[in-house]
Amino acid sequence: YMHGRPGTRSAPEFDEAFDALRRRPDRVARVQVTHGEMHELVLAAGLAPERVFRIPLGIDLEHFPLGEASARERARAALGLPRSAFVVGSFQKDGVGWGEGLEPKLVKGPDVLVAVLERLDASVGELVVLLTGPARGYVRRELDRRGVSYKHVVARTRDELARAYHALDVYLSTSRQEGGPKAVLETMATGVPLVTTRVGQAAELVEHERNAALVDVEDVDAIVAWTERVRDDGELRDRWRAAGRETAEAHAQERLDPRWSELLSGFVERP
Repeated sequence: YMHGRPGTRSAPEFDEAFDALRRRPDRVARVQVTHGEMHELVLAAGLAPERVFRIPLGIDLEHFPLGEASARERARAALGLPRSAFVVGSFQKDGVGWGEGLEPKLVKGPDVLVAVLERLDASVGELVVLLTGPARGYVRRELDRRGVSYKHVVARTRDELARAYHALDVYLSTSRQEGGPKAVLETMATGVPLVTTRVGQAAELVEHERNAALVDVEDVDAIVAWTERVRDDGELRDRWRAAGRETAEAHAQERLDPRWSELLSGFVERP
């Protein structure tokens, strides 16, 4: 599974993987990638086209249902979030390692996220940031320093993660590089407006302004502007909610079974 570009300063393991691939592409039987950019990079490293399998991330729709107004109320009550707040979500691991995560994993854009949230805190009346995931220490520390209100919860199951999505007004993905991220389809499935950078599979799933907002990497101004528009434009929210759910349903996990069957054929014995 290849999911990161060589030359990524904060992720030298990607260089190591591509160096190994370039040296002996004949030793690699099959590689799975999630999006077009990685497909081209793997081919350029010397792997034969018939050995590269492009299988996008899918979504388990059963565990990420579309959130109705009542689900939002229940989720906020369960998580102790104000009913009147504008709640911004960020659920991905963006610290180095599996500890506290005080060192930022810059490929995930936590510094960009903090800059955006600081700006939003000044422009949005009652902003609350909802964080999940491990190793969020850098973001938490920086939000504390800036006086931005947030809550960090541990989602132990997919159902708990879906509840966290249902509590949101908008989800932000500020990565510099991604294989997915998974949050794009999870957000769309649960009916939450999404603002994401143009990375990985997100660049292929998002139809800008139809089902979400797609902005350039590190474009803090654009992320802030689109988040403010989500807050102010109910028609936009409704449109993205419907179109996003449609996109998620088109990428249900079961629809990808034939591609996985092709990848695993000859490696896994059928029952």
